[in-house]
Amino acid sequence: MEIAILAYPGMTALDAMGPYEVLSRLPEARLRFVAAEQGLITTDTGMLTFRAEVGLSEVARADVLLVPGGPARSVGAVMQHRPTLDWVAAIHETSRYTLSVCTGSWILGAAGVLSGKRAGCHWLGLEALREFGAEPCSDRVVVDGKLWTAGGVTSGIDMALAFAAEIVNDDFAQVLQLALQYDPKPPFEGGTPETAPEHVLALAKANAAAVLG
Repeated sequence: MEIAILAYPGMTALDAMGPYEVLSRLPEARLRFVAAEQGLITTDTGMLTFRAEVGLSEVARADVLLVPGGPARSVGAVMQHRPTLDWVAAIHETSRYTLSVCTGSWILGAAGVLSGKRAGCHWLGLEALREFGAEPCSDRVVVDGKLWTAGGVTSGIDMALAFAAEIVNDDFAQVLQLALQYDPKPPFEGGTPETAPEHVLALAKANAAAVLG
């Protein structure tokens, strides 16, 4: 199974690396990070750099495409880069599945693959999906045909595990979940706008530029 993960400067590391931990363990998986050009990619914090081993021109098809998100400035740069959008659209056309995490769905939208589809995104960027003709959905994992989109950042792990169950079976996905000891118990209840205290939600909205900027 050929799996391509789009890589670009300023992307959010966990959007890609969370699903990577699951997808790379699928049977006969061959996973590659693909960037506009082969080379080093520095993520949004500026503190993590990794290597994209191939450029867009070296990957003509993939069984699975994963598009991670990032701050608006980083995602916006990708959305203005026609060769990347054309590549995303071309890979999606023949992929078995196309996945995104967080604002990665914006990139899918800009590539023209979300029209008439239900899609997810980080809650701060969810309504922007309407601009691409998509129906925003606040579920943590949204499935519409071969299109799988996840909410913000950590949702990508949930999506990848659900995807593993789809591709193989529930037992396989549960073994992976157990092996990764994925049993989140956050110190606070408030990981969604609906569950967060009002003052915390207000702070998050006031600092939206810092989160999605």
